[in-house]
Amino acid sequence: MNTIGVLARPDLREAGPTVVGLVDWLRRRNVRVCLDEATAALGDSLAASSVVASGRDMAGLVDALVVLGGDGTLLAASRLLEKPIPVLGVNFGSLGFLTELTLDDLYPALEGVLEGRAEHEERRLLRVVVKRRSRPDVTADVLNDVVITKAGPSRIIEVDVTVDGAFVSSFRADGIIVSSPTGSTAYNLAAGGPILHPTLPAVVITPICPHMLANRPIVVSDEARIEARLRAARDVEVYAALDGQETFAFSDGDHVVVTGSPRRLKLVKAPGRDYYEVLRTKLKWGAAGAPARRAPAE
Repeated sequence: MNTIGVLARPDLREAGPTVVGLVDWLRRRNVRVCLDEATAALGDSLAASSVVASGRDMAGLVDALVVLGGDGTLLAASRLLEKPIPVLGVNFGSLGFLTELTLDDLYPALEGVLEGRAEHEERRLLRVVVKRRSRPDVTADVLNDVVITKAGPSRIIEVDVTVDGAFVSSFRADGIIVSSPTGSTAYNLAAGGPILHPTLPAVVITPICPHMLANRPIVVSDEARIEARLRAARDVEVYAALDGQETFAFSDGDHVVVTGSPRRLKLVKAPGRDYYEVLRTKLKWGAAGAPARRAPAE
């Protein structure tokens, strides 16, 4: 590891001391540090002691990346990375399924990265092509999900979904989510979709508040080609959102095509902590060995 990148949420002033300490820690180990411009602005001496570049240029220069913030910050960072380098997500947010490292975990995990012994999970991204009438197609990779949803509180929309050309259903709902296993604990979970282990080769399609009792989430292979076409919007504004980072206005007949992306994200795991411990912690599940609760006797 010759160069470590550090990227913090731009408005996260409380991350300034952590960035300053991290830069000093790395420089004492003869590791070059590269900061994006917003992160360098969090401390007075940071620009003088580090290489400073735009976010995308910084991502291309580094051998590993430390992300300080919440899951949204890591999602934004994942859009910058063109090569699979180790990514350490340090949680400054309120939940943090992607940024699972705490500040106490940061230096032990970074020691593991520098010594080549850190454990990581490879998360596959989804490739989304947004197709709109009379407008150029937009192609992007998402780590969590693509969502087609209405902007207003009233009325419903109808979305036709096919998988590998086979018709699945016409969903009458507030919208639809096509989620990766990584994104299954994001909007998909809030909409009643299942939790998928992040390494599963699968994609989940989840309707948002469906107006049909028989409509339920469905899990398909990540090798499938999923198409979601807006059939009717009933005079309501509709948008397609990519990882919550980028949105596009949608009209009747517009559609998205979702396939597996060749890109991978290498998320460094917290030392001594597994995925199920993360779930228990974030979702407030019962601890191992906790006594089962019994229903009161009648």
